[in-house]
Amino acid sequence: MLRPWTVDDAPALRAAVAGDADLVRQTGGADLSTDAAAAAHIRRHLAPHGPRSYALAVAVDGLAVGNVGIGAVDEVHATAWVSYWLAATHRGRGLAVAALVGASSWAVRELGTFRLELGHRVNNPASCRVATRAGYPAEGVERAKLRYGAEWFDVETHARLATDPAPGVAGLPVR
Repeated sequence: MLRPWTVDDAPALRAAVAGDADLVRQTGGADLSTDAAAAAHIRRHLAPHGPRSYALAVAVDGLAVGNVGIGAVDEVHATAWVSYWLAATHRGRGLAVAALVGASSWAVRELGTFRLELGHRVNNPASCRVATRAGYPAEGVERAKLRYGAEWFDVETHARLATDPAPGVAGLPVR
């Protein structure tokens, strides 16, 4: 299921990110070296909920193993930016796709978004597969869109409209 993050998820967050260079990069190099530091990160970046930014923990048997973020919610244009990550231990099972589908449906239904956008580094084909399977067709490449440390990355953008056909994948429920 998808649910809000709590500080009780600190050990799970530490475990998910530990030793995964991509997740370290995606969390901006945040200090997650202790449970207290991970709890502080959750309070600052993952626990705040609405009205322009939401973070939903991907929970399996109560354990947070990933995140779907919905940010830059623009009520005037009914748009939002979506991001996602999953612990290496839970990849390759369709969980990221189900999480993205569930969060996207929730954003359309509860936030009134019409257009959901996301982007992934062009050197991350797994993220591209998640986006495509979740009903987000590719729209183009933005050069040097993301910077992690001193390195710039080209990003392929994808979008899903509220009027697009359902992706044919069951989404995780949002609690």
